[in-house]
Amino acid sequence: MLYWWSKFVLLGPLMRLFCRPEIEGLENIPERGGAILASNHLAVVDSFFLPLLVPRRITFLAKREYFTEPGLRGWFKKQFFTGVGQVPVDRSGGSAARAAMDTATRLLGEGKLLGIYPEGTRSPDGRLYKGKTGVARMSLEANVPVIPVAMIGTDKVNPIGSRMWRPRKVRIRIGEPMDFARYEGMAGDRFIERSMTDEIMYNLMELSEQTYVDLYATSVKEKAAAAASRPDPQIPDSKAS
Repeated sequence: MLYWWSKFVLLGPLMRLFCRPEIEGLENIPERGGAILASNHLAVVDSFFLPLLVPRRITFLAKREYFTEPGLRGWFKKQFFTGVGQVPVDRSGGSAARAAMDTATRLLGEGKLLGIYPEGTRSPDGRLYKGKTGVARMSLEANVPVIPVAMIGTDKVNPIGSRMWRPRKVRIRIGEPMDFARYEGMAGDRFIERSMTDEIMYNLMELSEQTYVDLYATSVKEKAAAAASRPDPQIPDSKAS
């Protein structure tokens, strides 16, 4: 109930008014049954526009921190993220990664439509980065198709670092379902999962028309942050001592 209230009463009318979102390829999303929507990730608002325009409820795996902030603000954040269909998971790595995978597999087994960003984080510059193989593992373990989704223009609505959304045109393209039944029973084979993930990212590149970069976005962000934190080199004094 809270999901639909958030979708149609709170943000929905404003998003439609100011961003005039359009979607193509809805016929590629099954009316029922588990499936993965694998999307590029340009901005935080990706997780708002996609549920707004897709009739079926979409569940996203979100950072646990979104749900655990104390105080009144934390309560409102928890209600909001729950309302837009997000499920908290610990994504700190190790056993937490396995727990997140188990949660995803369970949701898919229950016939849910699961939203995934294979890049693992927002693109730092609008290009499409190398996908992580978790999406392939989820598909194989749950035996569900992967549906590629291209978000276009959301980075103009919500540029990195911006506090306010901007009225810009948003488009969503949904590709044909990708059936990986030929790899049934091969979950855990890193070569198979890498091949599947690369195939998914190629489809996303075609749909989004982004430039592809064969690097992980997280690595690029970490290197940029490390470079930014280093002090500027000292400029030597030109005067003779």
